[in-house]
Amino acid sequence: MFRNSNSLEFADRHAAGRALAERMNQFAGRTDVVVLALPRGGVPVAYEVAQELHAPLDVFVVRKLGVPGHEELAMGAIASGDVRVLNQEVLDWYRLSDADVDAVARRERAELERREQLYRDGRPLTPIEGRIVIVIDDGLATGSTMRAAVEAVRRLKPSRIVVAVPVGARDTCEQFRQIADDVVCVMSPASFSAVGQWYRDFSQTTDDDVRRLLASRDRDRT
Repeated sequence: MFRNSNSLEFADRHAAGRALAERMNQFAGRTDVVVLALPRGGVPVAYEVAQELHAPLDVFVVRKLGVPGHEELAMGAIASGDVRVLNQEVLDWYRLSDADVDAVARRERAELERREQLYRDGRPLTPIEGRIVIVIDDGLATGSTMRAAVEAVRRLKPSRIVVAVPVGARDTCEQFRQIADDVVCVMSPASFSAVGQWYRDFSQTTDDDVRRLLASRDRDRT
């Protein structure tokens, strides 16, 4: 499934999540659905989707590997489960060695482990095997972090992986149709420079925000 919309922007991530949830009614009320958010920005979006679908919400931590000296540019990403996804074109263009990548990956691994411990308080990941897993972020630019997440989740043997975002670069959303079992992009503009340009409020989601939303969703399900 590949969706488009003519809306120009979202008020904030919660509004984006509600718009995304409207396009996922086929998953509502099912007992075999799990919503996984990519923190931090994906959590407010995923919270709204999980609420609407009456599904459990959890986080799946992924960290971008930035090019040394050009950290905003992703040369790859790492995810839970010792997954590493690399962009060979970027590595070749910047002539980056294995040692360069390993140095960045070590730093990001430490942050990944810190976040997992902080967000979960020792709780295990929600069971995934044999279930439909909806992986959500606040948008897709190059898609490197989402690719790492999908690869890592695939190793946990879900029945189906759905990549769902409020907005994504058109080419990137199309590429994910070959990577995931299903893709939902509310907006997929051809002209795309950054995820934040499609939000009126794109202020940073904090660690406290993530913990609060996860706790709130847990209370709603008890």
